[in-house]
Amino acid sequence: MQLEGSCHCGAVSFRLTSAHPYPYQRCYCSICRKTQGGGGYSINIAGDAASLKVRGRKHVAVYHAQLKNEGDKRAHRSNLGRHFCSVCGSCLWVYSPEWPELIHPFASAIDTPLPVPPEHTHLLLDSKAPWVEVSMRPGDKQFDVYPEESIADWHERLGLSR
Repeated sequence: MQLEGSCHCGAVSFRLTSAHPYPYQRCYCSICRKTQGGGGYSINIAGDAASLKVRGRKHVAVYHAQLKNEGDKRAHRSNLGRHFCSVCGSCLWVYSPEWPELIHPFASAIDTPLPVPPEHTHLLLDSKAPWVEVSMRPGDKQFDVYPEESIADWHERLGLSR
């Protein structure tokens, strides 16, 4: 599926292809929640990194979170880059060199109508803010950490790969 996305002010727009376009994963980690998730979580999907085309790239900035593991005295910089518009602050996509073939655009930045997922996966609930109410539907899955099932595996299991 061809996806098109943009920031709020229009300084940045992008397009990419995605074989896994269902916005089903809701991440409740503190980084997603504070940088993108107004409802207490963020949703990103998977796309083909080689297909990413960006207009207004000069307005794209990257944030690397500072991570501190339990027992560590010092924080370290995350490899995962959260790309956002430097003009309006809209979150656009996440990229990790750990998976160089993938781009994870935030569903909120996608302008193309996305398919409605038949179920959701609620992940990193161990980081959920106390005020956030998890809205569970029949079939939804919950995880305190990252689930074993990948985005591609989820689409495959439900017969939704494109």
